[in-house]
Amino acid sequence: MQIKEIIQASIATKQALLADEELIQKIQDCSVAITEAFKAGRKVLFCGNGGSAADAQHLAAEFSGRFYTDRKALPAEALHVNTSYLTAVANDYGFDLVYSRLIDGIGQEGDVLFGISTSGNSKNIVLAMEKAKSLGMVTIGFTGANQSLVGANSDFLFNVPSTDTPRIQECHILIGHIICQLVEAQYFG
Repeated sequence: MQIKEIIQASIATKQALLADEELIQKIQDCSVAITEAFKAGRKVLFCGNGGSAADAQHLAAEFSGRFYTDRKALPAEALHVNTSYLTAVANDYGFDLVYSRLIDGIGQEGDVLFGISTSGNSKNIVLAMEKAKSLGMVTIGFTGANQSLVGANSDFLFNVPSTDTPRIQECHILIGHIICQLVEAQYFG
């Protein structure tokens, strides 16, 4: 594939997002839910594997650091950043439980969980979403086009209309950045 074709494929996927009025409204509604959670003293947690873990950490940092404005830090964290916890639980209980176990320990009703999985079927993300739902947390799924178990457990599902992992991940960051910008504006006025 040529460079221009790759860029065009990325643009085409983003144009599909732009044309999806339901998705546009869902981004707005999701940003309101997150803003309300922060205003209620709740936290936002993120989980993903591989590139999706990097996206989780990136988006958590946008909330806990800053996005556009110098402002108070917001309570947000990617669940994989404690390598001692991650490796101990993976070793003792299995990798499928690394996120759901931590959510069981620190998740509270009204908190928010982003589950990021391009396939939408990563077992540890699915179990995390199920645990979060059982605790009364708001669940946000970032997936690709395929029907998925993450999607089935999402209050807000952003299933990018693609099956190409790089295009999906590019749109996850785009949607995530839009949500961060809207939340920052809504929360800090």
